[in-house]
This record gives sequence, structure tokens and C-alpha cells, in this order.
Amino acid sequence: MLQQKAPIGIFDSGYGGLTILNEIRKAMPQYDFLYLGDNARSPYGSRSFEIVHKFTLQAVKKLFSFGCPLIILACNTASAKALRTIQQQDLPNMEDPTRRVLGVIRPTIEIVDQLSTSKHVGILATEGTIISHSYPIEIAKLFPLFTVHEEACPMWVPLVENGEYNSPGADYFVRKHLDALLSKDPLIDTVILGCTHYPLLQEKIKQYLPPAVHIIAQGEYVASSLKDYLSRHVEMEQRLSKNGTTRYLSTEQADKFVEKASVFLQEKICAEQISID
Repeated sequence: MLQQKAPIGIFDSGYGGLTILNEIRKAMPQYDFLYLGDNARSPYGSRSFEIVHKFTLQAVKKLFSFGCPLIILACNTASAKALRTIQQQDLPNMEDPTRRVLGVIRPTIEIVDQLSTSKHVGILATEGTIISHSYPIEIAKLFPLFTVHEEACPMWVPLVENGEYNSPGADYFVRKHLDALLSKDPLIDTVILGCTHYPLLQEKIKQYLPPAVHIIAQGEYVASSLKDYLSRHVEMEQRLSKNGTTRYLSTEQADKFVEKASVFLQEKICAEQISID
């Protein structure tokens, strides 16, 4: 029996995953996407591993219920705290173990070897992602000779979500954390933006980093990795629908989601409120 084709699921605890969706749509405009934001329970960053796993698994199951055979966790906290458990323990025990869930951390770090000559890398991320040490752990697996330093930037997400990322007030917090990161290791020549909100601060980040420092924003590399994944997994690619559409779901009120989403997408959208718990 032929399987009905379905969209790629994109999940985030909030709005930042829209920057990932944006880049994936640019690279793969022919595909259909179903975005789910658990905005009513965000942020995930300060929550425990157990709670993040629970919430993320609920979201994954919801997207599976809409038919999505492939889901991207466009959320660093979910990728750091839930992805491995979902891949190794939850998926094999589900009704259809051929479905897949992928994250954003591995595709982001795969590029560092091509960009860094000093082999000293900095990570800017939320407190939850920093506490997980997911980036240093994954970088050590691929590039064991690299030195990695991390810096938590707790004010950056609120600045973005409140539309203050271009304000003079943002300069203080951007410079503060960049100075702190570089003081830990002046040899850093590549900085990973380990939060999907941070691309909106990228112009300010450039102002306060030495010109030779590479900035890695995730969306472009996640999109490239996804295209490569589908080229290598034809059986999955054939399960995906291609009408060039995007549907938005949120656990928050739809009008609130639409208002905030415009900051990230620079376009008017429609959204639906759903429950996933």
C-alpha cells in the first residue's frame, strides 16, 4: 500500500526555530513544512533534562500524529537534552520505527573544521544548552584536538523576542558576553551561535568581534545537512510532500504567535492553537 506523503515537521520550544525554518525553506522551497512551537511552555532552557525530554517527546508524537515522517528539532535545548533519548529509546518502540527525528547541534559543528585555523572555538548559547555541554561533547567526538569555551547569554533571547535586538540596549549585553568569551580564550577564531534566536543579533555580534572571527549561524548549515540527508535516504525523501506550503501550530494563542513570528519571518502568517500535553 502506498504511504501518503506528508510534510517535514519542525519543532521548537518557542520562536527561534523559525530562523531554522526560514533557511530550510530557502534551500528546499518545494517541500511542505509543519511548524510546531510549544510557546505556552517556553522557555525550555532552565528546565531539567527529564522535563525537556517529556515536553519534546509530546511534541514529536503530535507531529507524528499529523503524518510527519521526519522531524527536525529546531531547538538547541531539545537537541541537547532530549534528542539522543528519543532516537535511541523512544523511536524504536513506536508504532512506526522508520520515522526519524534529527537535531541542530551536529550539523552546526560539522563545519567548524573548515572554518577554524586556530582550532579554538567559542559557543554562545542559553544557560540550558551551556549546562548540557552538548557542543563541547559533540565537537570532541569529531575534532578531539579542538579547544572549546562556552558563554551563557541569558538576556539575548528576551532582547530578540521583545524586538530590542537592534536597540542601543542590546549593545551592552552583546558586548558584555563577547568580551567574556574572548577573555576566556583570545585564540578563538570561530564562534557558534548555539541558539536559534541569535541570528537576529548577528549584525551587533559582528560589531564586537574581531573581523577575522568566523560566526556560525545554524540555519544555513542545518538546511544544507538536511538536503544531504534526504539525498542519502531516498526512502525518506519519497515520503515527503512537495507543494511548497507551510503550516504553523502553537500551544500559545494563535494571534500572539502570529505577532511574535513576524519578528523572525518578516512576513504575515496564519497559525492555529493546539494542545500537546
